[in-house]
Amino acid sequence: MYVNLPMAEEIMRVIIIGAGEVGYHIAKKLSDEKKDVVLIDTDPAKIRRIGEHLDIQALLGSGTSPQMLRTAGIQEAKLLVAATDSDEVNLIACLLARSLNRYAVKIARVRNQEYLQEQSLFSQDVLGVDLIINTQNMMVKTILDLIEIPGASEVIDFVDGAVKLVSVLISQDSPLAGKTLRELGTHSRSLLIGAIVRGHRIIIPSGKDTIHPLDLIYLVVKKSEVSATLAHLNMPTRPAKNIIIVGAGGTGMAVAQALDKPSLNVRLIDQDGEKCKIAAARLDHVITIKGDGTDRDLLQEENAGDMDLIIALTGDEECNVLISLLGKELGTRRTITRVSKLSYMHIVSAIGLDTVINPRMSAARAILQHLRQGRILSVAPLREEQAEAIEAEALETSDIVNTPLSELNFPSGAILGAIVRGDEIIIPRGNTVVLPHDHLIIFAMQQVVSQIESLLTVKLEYF
Repeated sequence: MYVNLPMAEEIMRVIIIGAGEVGYHIAKKLSDEKKDVVLIDTDPAKIRRIGEHLDIQALLGSGTSPQMLRTAGIQEAKLLVAATDSDEVNLIACLLARSLNRYAVKIARVRNQEYLQEQSLFSQDVLGVDLIINTQNMMVKTILDLIEIPGASEVIDFVDGAVKLVSVLISQDSPLAGKTLRELGTHSRSLLIGAIVRGHRIIIPSGKDTIHPLDLIYLVVKKSEVSATLAHLNMPTRPAKNIIIVGAGGTGMAVAQALDKPSLNVRLIDQDGEKCKIAAARLDHVITIKGDGTDRDLLQEENAGDMDLIIALTGDEECNVLISLLGKELGTRRTITRVSKLSYMHIVSAIGLDTVINPRMSAARAILQHLRQGRILSVAPLREEQAEAIEAEALETSDIVNTPLSELNFPSGAILGAIVRGDEIIIPRGNTVVLPHDHLIIFAMQQVVSQIESLLTVKLEYF
């Protein structure tokens, strides 16, 4: 039968359980987008903080209480996000939500790797969880992608990894420095720039925009062409071989295990003797060192100046920043720094560190996919989340298909960066026509995302 889908402007109710770093950040983002957000937490201080800073409804209580979920409006909710520090609370909340509203999308933050191995637990017949968020696994994948593409500050997969969104910092001697996008299009029709970060500002570029030294640009590149593209930009293309990891916690150990190969020179440093013993027993080729990663003499002894990469993954973000700065001073070619507070990210980038990874942005990216209207396949918040890169499938009855782009009411502040049609990446022009089932990569400022959703939303859909 035919069913009218909700229009993009309809207010969506979202229930978030847990007002920690992840829950608070998601609530703030959704509140900024004028979503109807209800947040539940057992800590009165966190509830007061929510009331003072966010325009949402905050309830003191447990997300595992059926009555509390009813009070929060679970029957009308489109989405429930369980993001407390307890996996068990998150999973029980999703189970209760499944009973009270079978049609709500349920997202659970789960950190215990043992649970993650039991995929059948999350099925609709058991817990009914639609999406599992594990920030550790997300960060490990991010780090491994960055090691594989050494010139990149950020790597995001689209079209199941066949297309990559790669951000690179423009140096003074870059062949792109001082060029307008129109000039670049004349010389290299395959170079596709979707966004420019300049200081704290994100620019969705047009042909007349000029690339400046120290700009961070986002390139859309086929996986098979990444090395050639980086070489064209005079950037390194050889994956890192000599690596220091500081921090043997869950993320650090997972990265070390992924890099535990005889072809690599990897060292793992941690102050905790017990963690070092466990690491030494589990790792065959990675050298484990007990010591303080913020000790300049220790880093010097471990030849940090000759290393391709230092990855700072301790639980203390100030220590991570110091470790990376020391590495850069000693001559380390590149650093990856874990920073949990979003407010620190632009400061850390400004003081000269290469790549900053943030677990909350990873969680937000996964959740945004379930909030966007239309056939959204992937959403990637860009620097400081002022803009998004969106991968969407063009459906037959959406406004964006079968019409030349020049005739579409495409909002200012957004650009259709690329069309992926089979194995081909098409750089759109004014006379380009989007066909049904094309994959679209769209860059949009936060304030115009709802207008993009309207273009992508179907009028009717079969069920």
